[in-house]
Amino acid sequence: MLVGRTSCGKTSFCQAMRGQELRYQKTQTVQVVGSAIDTPGEYIENRSLYRALVVTAADADLIVLVQSATDEQSVFAPGFVSMFQKPAIGLVTKVDLAPDTACRERAAQWLGLAGCGQVFMVSNLSGEGVREVLAYLEGLGWEGDR
Repeated sequence: MLVGRTSCGKTSFCQAMRGQELRYQKTQTVQVVGSAIDTPGEYIENRSLYRALVVTAADADLIVLVQSATDEQSVFAPGFVSMFQKPAIGLVTKVDLAPDTACRERAAQWLGLAGCGQVFMVSNLSGEGVREVLAYLEGLGWEGDR
């Protein structure tokens, strides 16, 4: 299940990992994309919608927090993933658009503080890091849905 702020790259990552052409698509409701659960950014941006995240996570095996390298703040509180009682990884997206490596490192640090055990750097546009995430998921037993 992918969780992150609006326009952080959740839907684009779903497209990139399936080898699809990237096209902007605003996620208005929870979408099942192959074996991924893509959640609307509003679910994390509004604390009153956290319950929807917890309920949706019941069908997930893995929580994936998504943080753009271009964002100047994080929406994830320290220990955020503990509410799910599921393993979690982090994706730092838009690494190709980050002004410098410090922005990438800051985003990775935020994801670590939120409780992500492993953090990947990805660019949905260039494909950087996507194969590494797929290999990690396959190592967990994910058979893919490309």
